[in-house]
Amino acid sequence: MLVLGLDTSNYATSLAVLDSEQMRLICDVKRFLPVREGQLGLRQSDAVFHHTQALPQLLEEIGAQVDLRAVGAIGVSGRPRPVEGSYMPCFTTGVTFAQGMSAIHGIPLIKTTHQQGHIASALFACGEPELFEKDVLVFHVSGGTTDLLLCHGTQVLAQLGTSSDLYAGQAVDRIGVRLGFAFPAGVEVSRLAEACEEEMTPKVSVKGCTCSLSGLENQCVKLLEQGCSPEYAAKYCLLAVARTLEKMMLAALKEHPKLPVVFAGGVMSSRVVRGYMQKKHPWVRFVDGKFASDNAIGVSVIAAREVLRSAAENAGQPEGAQL
Repeated sequence: MLVLGLDTSNYATSLAVLDSEQMRLICDVKRFLPVREGQLGLRQSDAVFHHTQALPQLLEEIGAQVDLRAVGAIGVSGRPRPVEGSYMPCFTTGVTFAQGMSAIHGIPLIKTTHQQGHIASALFACGEPELFEKDVLVFHVSGGTTDLLLCHGTQVLAQLGTSSDLYAGQAVDRIGVRLGFAFPAGVEVSRLAEACEEEMTPKVSVKGCTCSLSGLENQCVKLLEQGCSPEYAAKYCLLAVARTLEKMMLAALKEHPKLPVVFAGGVMSSRVVRGYMQKKHPWVRFVDGKFASDNAIGVSVIAAREVLRSAAENAGQPEGAQL
C-alpha cells in the first residue's frame, strides 16, 4: 500500500509517498514558502495562503511520479509539537487538505505533529529500524526549536533541554539575512562557513541541558564590524551551535548513559555542524539534508507504521510497529 504524507510548516510545503509494505520512500516534493527580501519569516496568514496555493500544484507534481490512486492512507502534521496547546494556523491548511482527500477516497487519515515527523524522518534515514523500538535522545534543531528530547521511537517521553531565548535556526537565519541572503538562510550560511579554514573556539552559554543563544547574533555582528570576513562569521555561528549542542548532549548522557543520539531539524543539515560533532563523537547519528530539513517524509513513515500496526491488530496478530 502507498501512503501519502503532508507537512505544512512555517518554512515549506511538502509531500511524500512511501511504500508501507517495504517501508521504502517512493518520492517526495517540497516548496519553500516565499519570504520578501530582508524579512525574517512570514505572518501566519501569509503562510496559510502560500500553502493553499502550493498544495494542489505539488500534488500534481507527485502525481506525475506515482499513481495516486494506489494511495491507501494519508498522514498529516496537524500541529507543531505533541504537547497541550501547541498550535499554528499554517498546519490547519494541511489538515483540511488531508481530510478532504481522506473523505473523497475513503482512506484512513493519520494525524501526527511536525516535530514527530522530524524525529521519524531522522530515524528512518538512519537505516536502523530498531531505533523505532527503543529509547533515543533526539535533538530537534530548527528555526522554531532547539529541543533535546527523550523519545521512545517517535513518542516524545520528555523534553530534557531547550533554549531559554533564541532558537538555533533563528540565530543562523538572522546572521544570514544580515549577510544579504534570503530567508531562510541556513544553506547559504553553511556554504560560506565551509569556505573558511581558520580555527576558532566560539563562546557558548549552556547550563545543564538548557542553552542561551541570544548573544550569538551580537557576537557575529561584532566580528563583522571588526573586519572579519563573512565566511569567518558564518563558521563562528555554526560552530557555536555545534558546541552548544555538544554540551547539552554530554549533560543529558550523564543522566541517560549509552542511549543513541540522533540529530534532526533543518540546522542539522549543515556539514559544518555535522563535521564538528562526528569528528569528536563519531557514534552520533546525522542524516542527509532532505531528511533533516522540513519534509513530509517522516509524516508518511508514521502513517505507514500506524497502518501496519492497525492491520496486525485487525488480523489478531501480535502488535507490530510502535509509534
